[in-house]
Amino acid sequence: MKMKKIKIYIASFLIGISSFYSCVDDVNFGDSFLEKEPGVDVTIDVIFSDAESARRFLWDNYSRMYYALPTYWNALDDKMNMGMFEALSDAFHSHLEWDGVNRLYYSGAYNAGHENSGGHGRFSFTRENTWEAVRASWVFIENVDRVPNMDDEEKARLKAEAKVIVASRYFDMFRHFGGLPIVDHAFPITTNPADYYTERATVEATTNFMIKLLDEAAKDLPWSLPEDEIANWDGRFTEASALGLKTSILLFAASPLFNDDVPYSTESPQDAVTNHHVWTGGYKSEMWTEALKACEDFFKKVQSNGIYELNQASGTSVNNYREAYQNAYFKRGSGGDNPELLISTRKRYTYGSNGQWDYYFPQSTTQGAFTPTQEFVEMFPMSDGTPFSWDNPEHVKNMFSERDPRLFENILVNNADFQGRQAELWVGGREARDNSAKEVSEYATGYGLYKFILDKSKNINKPTLWPYLRMAEVHLNYAEALMVAGRTQEAIAQVDLVRARVGMKGLKESNPNLNMNDSKVLLEEILRERACELGFEDVRFFDLIRHKRAQDFKKVLHGLRIYRADGINDSWSDKPAADRGPRPTEFKYEVFELSNSKRIWWTNFSTKWYLTAFAPNEIHKDYGLTQNPGW
Repeated sequence: MKMKKIKIYIASFLIGISSFYSCVDDVNFGDSFLEKEPGVDVTIDVIFSDAESARRFLWDNYSRMYYALPTYWNALDDKMNMGMFEALSDAFHSHLEWDGVNRLYYSGAYNAGHENSGGHGRFSFTRENTWEAVRASWVFIENVDRVPNMDDEEKARLKAEAKVIVASRYFDMFRHFGGLPIVDHAFPITTNPADYYTERATVEATTNFMIKLLDEAAKDLPWSLPEDEIANWDGRFTEASALGLKTSILLFAASPLFNDDVPYSTESPQDAVTNHHVWTGGYKSEMWTEALKACEDFFKKVQSNGIYELNQASGTSVNNYREAYQNAYFKRGSGGDNPELLISTRKRYTYGSNGQWDYYFPQSTTQGAFTPTQEFVEMFPMSDGTPFSWDNPEHVKNMFSERDPRLFENILVNNADFQGRQAELWVGGREARDNSAKEVSEYATGYGLYKFILDKSKNINKPTLWPYLRMAEVHLNYAEALMVAGRTQEAIAQVDLVRARVGMKGLKESNPNLNMNDSKVLLEEILRERACELGFEDVRFFDLIRHKRAQDFKKVLHGLRIYRADGINDSWSDKPAADRGPRPTEFKYEVFELSNSKRIWWTNFSTKWYLTAFAPNEIHKDYGLTQNPGW
């Protein structure tokens, strides 16, 4: 069959370089990362006639990196109309009735037509700054050599950074679409449409393209940022960034979604299946071998060069463990203050001293866009690592005290320290009010999102970074690849390293009744550990997809209504001290099914949902773009 072709028909590929990039913004890193100065109209010849302007061109392109938290209303990266696709997993449920999650996905209304105008789907092929970043990177790579006042070593390093931007943006799309058109140069300025044709590549070719870029980049990047660069250049790519990202890409490509004996969907159209745009054409064990080798190579480098490691606790208290975990995902620093962070992105949005956020993530949270589910809460073990069980009275008694410290950093639970007091998430309590009783708003499930929101005061005048990749994820990537290779004990050891950081016992000691030598059992534990460690970091949703976990998309999710045992459904801390009596310590619990809104997937799930649709108006231009199955 003749391979079909598509044309990348978006503005950034068709508009001339000199006009599209006429504005060069000064984007610094470190504490000044988000400060911009007014741009200056220049031509491409001017940009690459001076080292400083060329650098600024690249720094500006860093701002097109993926940032997951909702930012603007109806902006280019509007994130599902102020929602997030993590609310399509079993860990979170949206109670924001007008976001894209509810209107399109829970209702089942989403179809490919919504992509024609951006549509608030989970990830747009043309509205996520991906192609703009790719083009700008190639423009830089192809022109930086003519900069006169920049040495060859710096030119090689900066070209390597641009290649990592391309690879990362491809990976952002790859997880949603599968095989992609390979753009390996800046398209020329031309009026001939044929000059913009490029094939939609297979899954394997797309994977190889990303890996080739990362391998090339790694050779010219420093292992970590030199100490004298960290203050001003925190956020720039390193060799560790490139090699760490390589492990995630290869793990995703090797997983059953793409790498299996059968394609994930038999729904029409099937051209993408026939052309191997959405699977490998059959199971290939060598893809897992490559994923394993990438992990081994990464950790060999870590052992040799140091710098990067899991952020460790300064003591053995719950607060020590919580601080170590929070710093791992929230704190800046490339190998310095936070040795765990491999890749981070951030936006120019802060929590100001006036108490108002100037971007939409906190507002979406307040309106219930990211309410944690009971299923997610129950994934977190007790503090010693023992799985939580409703059948154990001690577990129930201590469910909001003696738990995995990461629970309290991901989720706001009843009685947790919060804004100088203890949170009241019982029905009628100061936080919960009637939220869980009516299943509405921020605490609709009986819990609230804590991660990234934190205690609010901690975010004053600080931009919230997005931990695009950190060491814990690479350890868990390694664990999964080792498991597939049959190296069970080594796989368990990698998981145990992550658990030990928050003071928990290892998998075997905590689960004596489970046969960890059974790969199915071990996989469940690895996936659960990934959910707990990487909660709300865009990992759980993709883990369910890459493992084709239809059973998890179909299961009805739950919340928890908490009642005071004394029968008083009222706040305690709002009352005068003389009237309120002792703080309630005994509670009753009611697990309830979520019904506002129900997900159509619970009764009618199709595997077509694993990947998203291309916009039909692109398909109908007759470029030969193959639509993903079911759309």
